[in-house]
Amino acid sequence: MPVDAERARGLRMPPITVPVERGRLVFFAAATGQTDPVYSDLDAARAAGHPDLPIPPTFFFGLELESPDPFGWLTELNVDLRRILHGEQGFTYHGLAHAGDVVTLRPRITDVFTKKAGALEFLVKRTEITRTGTLIAEATSTIVVRNPEAGS
Repeated sequence: MPVDAERARGLRMPPITVPVERGRLVFFAAATGQTDPVYSDLDAARAAGHPDLPIPPTFFFGLELESPDPFGWLTELNVDLRRILHGEQGFTYHGLAHAGDVVTLRPRITDVFTKKAGALEFLVKRTEITRTGTLIAEATSTIVVRNPEAGS
């Protein structure tokens, strides 16, 4: 079933407020192969001028999964979760966040488009990430929805 583009475009999900925990940062840095000790050693981070461990690149992507129903917005749009693919993600950083910070994520759908005569639908989600009201990053992800019923 095709995505209702008019309904989807501009859809806002509830904000997610998440404390950034040092242990999660260390785990994430190890899991993503970060070799710079600034991401896993508090003394190295402080020696580099940080108040605590900085958030490693791409960490914000996982924070959106902290909501009670991280894919509820897709269900709300009648998207069959068995037909989705992670298409792309990107980040724009405006500042740093560190362990101990509390960040708020505000996701919304900014674009919907199709390719291959509707066989592939693309949902572009942009998330603003703030700390105490100041924008520190923007995350963009694209979800691809396969529609086998559509012609190619």
